[in-house]
Amino acid sequence: MTTPPRPDAARNASPYLYGTELEAVGRVLADGQYGHTAVTEQFEQEVARFLGVPDAVATASGTAALHCALLAAGVGAGDEVIVPSMTFCATIQAIRAVDAVPRFVEVNPDTLCVEAATVMAAVTDRTQAVLPVLYGGRAVDLGAAYDTLHERGIAVIEDAAHAFGSHLNHRRVGATGALTCFSFGPIKNLTCGQGGMVIPRNPGEADFLRGVRMLGVVQSQAERQAITSYSVEGFGLRYQMSSINAAIGLAQLRRFAETETTRRELWVAYRDALRGIPAVELVDVDVTRTMPHLCVVRVPHREDVFRLMKTRGIAVGVHYPPNHLQAAFKPWHRPLPVTEKVSEEILSLPFHQHLTAPDIDRVVNSLEQALTSAGGP
Repeated sequence: MTTPPRPDAARNASPYLYGTELEAVGRVLADGQYGHTAVTEQFEQEVARFLGVPDAVATASGTAALHCALLAAGVGAGDEVIVPSMTFCATIQAIRAVDAVPRFVEVNPDTLCVEAATVMAAVTDRTQAVLPVLYGGRAVDLGAAYDTLHERGIAVIEDAAHAFGSHLNHRRVGATGALTCFSFGPIKNLTCGQGGMVIPRNPGEADFLRGVRMLGVVQSQAERQAITSYSVEGFGLRYQMSSINAAIGLAQLRRFAETETTRRELWVAYRDALRGIPAVELVDVDVTRTMPHLCVVRVPHREDVFRLMKTRGIAVGVHYPPNHLQAAFKPWHRPLPVTEKVSEEILSLPFHQHLTAPDIDRVVNSLEQALTSAGGP
């Protein structure tokens, strides 16, 4: 079999496998049980230990995790969910999946994350949940607002798709008390190929989540094999994680210390290389506590810079076009001048574990040349 070329700056993001994943998947294939099995449950247990939490519930994707979490929080028709517009559309689609509505709010332009004061100013009598997005892996600290929201019966559901491995106040994201959702998609910090996870707040919530992700069936697969019937006790979807995906996740988790080190070193290398370009502002992720998922800069003449870098073979991207400007979410549009301004300036540089120091030099040199050509300093 031909070995594929090593991804470099021509890829904006790329999965990183250690080689142990193939052996792990091979064991599952040899066993002949590909659905939700003990392998999936082992992955849940090992993630829970890694995070320092009592339980974790694996799902088929990060979007499925968000959908399940919203259901677990009792969010439903007509309820408002406070959410930044600066996120992938999956966040908003999960809100719409429970027939709730997004109440879009601004982000801090330095971090692209929401802040407590902004969240509290947006709360109305219809607010049922707040859904902060941990953009780029940076944890969102709502501080005292978290307790106020809890007292008012408003759930905090973290979209931590970017943030597996990050910290808040010396605790891993997922262990800080919020209902937390992770994504383990192909290019995430930890990949299962595809998958997600919800960190429940209590045993009852864990039981509810396990029922929802298994079509509302309350018996486990092992229990169903010993009986002639089963009980469907509520709404559910086929959102369980397969043992194939869980095996990949287990292999990734056991090498996660290497992943953490490499990604932080790459982000710091970008930070140091970009310091000599005054027109470039690096979006802060607080790398001492953050497991970086993106390397995002704000630049003048973004459209021209984007085009020029693409012509040089540099796979830049934009994370993300604002959702309040999308046609599908037009009914909930609100003016968000900070988000709109930032969205015209952000540029995601190639960021994945295959990158080398020469790759980063090439990206930064290309960025500097593109800025000069586009009219920047």
